Amino acid sequence: MRRMLIRVALIGAVLLPAAGSPAAAQEWISYHSDPRNILEGNWQSCQQPDGHYAEKIYDHYVNSVPQFEVHLGPRREFAIFKGVQEEHREHESRENLLQPYRVMMEGSRARQHWDIPSLNLSFTVTLGGGSTMDCESWYVVLAPLEKASH
Repeated sequence: MRRMLIRVALIGAVLLPAAGSPAAAQEWISYHSDPRNILEGNWQSCQQPDGHYAEKIYDHYVNSVPQFEVHLGPRREFAIFKGVQEEHREHESRENLLQPYRVMMEGSRARQHWDIPSLNLSFTVTLGGGSTMDCESWYVVLAPLEKASH
């Protein structure tokens, strides 16, 4: 299956927009309700003219050292892989730290939460209102599993 991939580097909690990414096909809107969150926002994936859905990949670095990649989409698929590499990794592979990797619908709702102790991560995705057969809107929160106390 051919997928359009948009790769964006995550440096700390700063998101860098992908140059030339088609806004009509996909959109990422960043939120900042908690500064400790690594990634928080709304991901929308719409069906392309060829019938496929786009996938957005975020590479997370700490002090220039690659930590992990987060795959959003296509559609209801999500993945987190340790390390960063240029080659695309298949979501059904055993290296994907998210199991199940495809979020199941329950009627018109969908939500999935994963704890990834090996990377000290907590990841939650929730299907948003206004999602249709052609476009799915997901609220995404990626945070440290153990948030530091102040």
